[in-house]
Amino acid sequence: MTLTDAVLTADRVLSADLRGSSWPVVVDTAAGPRFTKLRGAGQGTLPFIAEIVVASIAESIGLEVPARCLVSIPPAIESLNRRDELRDLLDASAGLNLGFSYLDGARMFAPADVDRVSTDDAAAIVWLDALVMNPDRTARNPNMMWWRDRLWLIDHGAAFAFQYSWPDVTESAPRRPFRTNEPHILQRRAGDIAEWDEVLASRVTREVLVRAVAEVPDDFLAASVPGSPDAVAIERRRAAYVAYLWKRLAAPREFYQSLATESEPRPRARPAWIEAGRRRS
Repeated sequence: MTLTDAVLTADRVLSADLRGSSWPVVVDTAAGPRFTKLRGAGQGTLPFIAEIVVASIAESIGLEVPARCLVSIPPAIESLNRRDELRDLLDASAGLNLGFSYLDGARMFAPADVDRVSTDDAAAIVWLDALVMNPDRTARNPNMMWWRDRLWLIDHGAAFAFQYSWPDVTESAPRRPFRTNEPHILQRRAGDIAEWDEVLASRVTREVLVRAVAEVPDDFLAASVPGSPDAVAIERRRAAYVAYLWKRLAAPREFYQSLATESEPRPRARPAWIEAGRRRS
């Protein structure tokens, strides 16, 4: 089943996360609560594209991310949080929005948890973030959670900075190394990422990228195309996302070099994300 096969309708807003400017909400649906990001916030639907594609890539290499869904927010939806600012945001977000499984009881990752992460999992996460140019995995903003004794990655909306300025994308742009203003929270733990680079890259095939981008609804993708795009323009933009990421994956891969370090010893045991077909809850 793909994202567009079923759309959940939000019956009411149960709560809102008032940190930052995006104000994601928890909504009640017939399938239970869903953590939902709103199209009326920030950069509109462009962060949704990054969320969907990055999550699919993460799953392809065996990392855990909450399941995605589409959430339709009707006009004048009831909200238990009655702040005027949230009301305005909900009104601006009527229509399709991006929802996630609600991980009830999950605990946010803290800097003190770094040593709980295996060095191989840390390498996979740092490699992924470098591939998709995700700046938001820092000590200040780890964007990871513990749930059912497993580590889950969340909040990838800041990835894919290139999508905000397609005219500036050159032939060489996908080959640029990824650099951050703040250290990646798992950089020290990751050690020599090059040890697993080839294995990770082999899992992110062109078919994986095509499927990941195909998950993005036209409604979200249209925001990355100027003017009033028709179906042909939207499909061309899909192909552009695939082409950018596929060029980034071409050997020799240098996108992660600025995040590589030799500071942690690496055990020889086979890491969990190598195993195919891991069962997800």
